[in-house]
Amino acid sequence: MIDVETLVPAGPLGEYLDAHLDQGRGRPLCVEKIGLGKSNLTFRVERGAGAWVLRRPPLGELPATAHDMLREYRVLSALAATAVRAPRPVLVCDDPSVLGVPFYLMEVVDGVVIRDVLPPQFAEQDRRQLGFEMVDALAELHTTDYAAVGLGGLGRPEGYTARQVARWATQWGVMQTRPLDDVEAVRGWLEAHVPARSPSAIVHGDYKLDNAVFAAPPPVRLAAILDWEMATLGDPLADLGYLMVFWPEPGEDNVRGLPQPTQLPGFPRRSELIARYTERTGFPMTDLTFYRTLALWKLAILSEGLYKRYRAGKADSDWFAVLEHAVPAMASRAREWCGA
Repeated sequence: MIDVETLVPAGPLGEYLDAHLDQGRGRPLCVEKIGLGKSNLTFRVERGAGAWVLRRPPLGELPATAHDMLREYRVLSALAATAVRAPRPVLVCDDPSVLGVPFYLMEVVDGVVIRDVLPPQFAEQDRRQLGFEMVDALAELHTTDYAAVGLGGLGRPEGYTARQVARWATQWGVMQTRPLDDVEAVRGWLEAHVPARSPSAIVHGDYKLDNAVFAAPPPVRLAAILDWEMATLGDPLADLGYLMVFWPEPGEDNVRGLPQPTQLPGFPRRSELIARYTERTGFPMTDLTFYRTLALWKLAILSEGLYKRYRAGKADSDWFAVLEHAVPAMASRAREWCGA
């Protein structure tokens, strides 16, 4: 376990905040790690009456173009004036003398993050709306005019899906720790079934229940979408397919390592979420088997990279040990879905 002081040294951070933020200037810092830290690392920073969330890259070998704090900050800054439910950024730093890596601060959004166990305040009668809030917030993102908010250069939406398959096939070569035939078989199927046409939008890239903050008191309301490190311009149905991977229904087998609260009574079915998304966006729902398979295949490859970091002693949580078996299970399930 890597201690917080190593990841976010309070002395240099305090000096930097003193120079750039008035609130709590000169007061001692309290830094606490929050979240599970499977990719970019997140901390709560308090100084006097001030409180912020700090994001920094993980330790260890990082894939090219990944964990770009300046880019993530730019996305949040552009979305601040829109209806998209994103935290407001506060301060960004690219000076390596502070933490050794770029980082940024954003506002604290109070509420509840749903992980593998559903908090008791979400009673059975609330869960349907919880699912619809996930879809409505995603639709708000996907229908935002990215050129109008200054994000026209964030990515290349044309050919996004084919590039995703090629990119993650390359990432597999970098991240793998063992041969997995299922990963290769799914890659071949995906390459042969890339949709010919698709809409374009701002894509979150990691959209699921535990990357959202829900307001604690009723009524059910999604307050903010978190973890924007993979945001780009591309095919919005990739986000929908990814959400469906994390939305198992009652009676379905679990994919080991993934949170499964949507199997509880009251949650809407995937078909209901897809119908609501269609209504909110107007996007045609085609090739959903492709998008769902792509999402789980990418997740298996990304998780293998996290497992590699864990084996190298660069992870800050023992949670990563489950990936020894979870990654092969994900790859096998993706192969089942597409019939490769």
